[in-house]
Amino acid sequence: MKATSTPAEVAQAFGNSVGEIWKSMQGLNLPLPALNTLQADYLKQATELWNQTLQKGDGKPAAPSDRRFSAQDWAGNPASAYIAQMYLLNARTLMQMAEAVEGDAKTKQRVRFAVQQWVDAASPSNYLALNPEAQRKALETKGESISQGLKHLWNDVQQGHLSQTDESVFEVGRNVATTEGAVVFENELFQLIEYKPLTAKVFERPMLFVPPCINKYYIMDLQPDNSLIRYTVEQGHRVFVVSWRNPDESMARFTWDQYIEEAAIRAIREVQDISGSKQLDTLGFCVGGTILATALAVLAARGEHPAASVTLLTTLLDFSNTGILDIFVDETMVQVREMTLGPKSPGGGSLLKGQELASTFSFLRPNDLVWNYVVGNYLKGETPPPFDLLYWNSDSTNLPGPMYCWYLRNTYHENKLMQPGALTVCGEKVDLGAIKAPVYVYASREDHIVPWDAAYKNTQVLRGAKGRVRFVMGASGHIAGVINPPAKGKRSHWIGTGSTLPADAQDWFAKAKEHPGSWWTDWADWLKPHAGKQIAAPKAYGNRTHKAIEPAPGRYVKQKA
Repeated sequence: MKATSTPAEVAQAFGNSVGEIWKSMQGLNLPLPALNTLQADYLKQATELWNQTLQKGDGKPAAPSDRRFSAQDWAGNPASAYIAQMYLLNARTLMQMAEAVEGDAKTKQRVRFAVQQWVDAASPSNYLALNPEAQRKALETKGESISQGLKHLWNDVQQGHLSQTDESVFEVGRNVATTEGAVVFENELFQLIEYKPLTAKVFERPMLFVPPCINKYYIMDLQPDNSLIRYTVEQGHRVFVVSWRNPDESMARFTWDQYIEEAAIRAIREVQDISGSKQLDTLGFCVGGTILATALAVLAARGEHPAASVTLLTTLLDFSNTGILDIFVDETMVQVREMTLGPKSPGGGSLLKGQELASTFSFLRPNDLVWNYVVGNYLKGETPPPFDLLYWNSDSTNLPGPMYCWYLRNTYHENKLMQPGALTVCGEKVDLGAIKAPVYVYASREDHIVPWDAAYKNTQVLRGAKGRVRFVMGASGHIAGVINPPAKGKRSHWIGTGSTLPADAQDWFAKAKEHPGSWWTDWADWLKPHAGKQIAAPKAYGNRTHKAIEPAPGRYVKQKA
């Protein structure tokens, strides 16, 4: 289709594409009555759009409400407005057809996901020949926007990923991950960072953060005003954080057991040694929470209970509902991964590259995290604005294949972690119910990676808490819901009103009360009684056997995938 196509040519092109749509859907198990209804509705609406375009007056259909077509360039050009409206009609119809497919739940979910990916990629806003906004900018800049877009494209090809922010603005240790501290221990898997106290006294029980190993830890320490780490230090806690090493080929055969024994459990041991406290408060974020809970269950099997409290942020322990990620996981997929990345692969294991993980997560929200930047960066030649969270999001990490394959099979696929005694980790039968510490479970309402009602199941899995479980749900998604400092005054959170938690998440939500602002203050108040008495803040990092190795954020977090 040419940029100068007439409405009649556009209509013919779309008519041809509609015919192809019907042909491509014939192989799916669509009930005939539903298909006939969809086809009739489609033709009716397409005819109305065409008649609206040809009618007297301004000669264009109503401006689309979709933000991709919100610029006046779309509404002001009859052909462009018609193209946008026809695209949206095609998109709605395809998604309705996907919904009408008969089959099991996973098949339907996969069809919906595949159709949505195609629909989002096919948007006319993604193509210079069909995007009047990009065309206008090219004319106004005398082609400079196209030249700049090609430069952005070449830069992204060289760096290996799509730029979602101006990455030149940020540097780890300079303007992100800047909370003052020092590395006090390191091994092949992680560095342990201790942070400088910001209060004259600290609680006697230290706090250990275990972040997700599929990302860098500094999501919890972006800027001083949105740093969960700094906020916790300001509350009077002696904070230690695991900074995972970005695996290279020397770690390609590392296992899940090594991540538990040599990282999570080792970090607990080191914090105990440095602080002199047998018990500590613990926090795990996303898969870091899964790792932390597994480590505590292994220690419980050994008769040890080092956690005075456990905080789990957007964490899955019961994997019966894994949200959108479920579409990627079945026996065939797991076997392929095991044969190519796991212990059964040539060489006994290889790395899962960070860029593959990053691309997968981006395409879970393609319009926001992919096509939005294709249009802005390449078609319009714009440099995306600086955004610390998106800089962190692009700072990808590798994973050892054997570790990843174990996690994939035993949690996402077979959901064995929540079954008492079903798994042996580090030589011990795992029972999450053996963890006796009180638990704070946080979930985000719009989380598409860890659905909030799936995170709620943690309240039932952690039976050893014996009623000492607090569940809080925040607004927004997987990351933005967690990183929500009180000073910003943004969003809200929900807290249950009863003294006990019902078994069903919806029953909890029906009685929960919404509170404005961040959940951080509620967590800080909950944590204080578990942190022990206050003592004088240490004047130096580590202790006699743990000297400061280097200033925070350390070397490991700066390693690129």
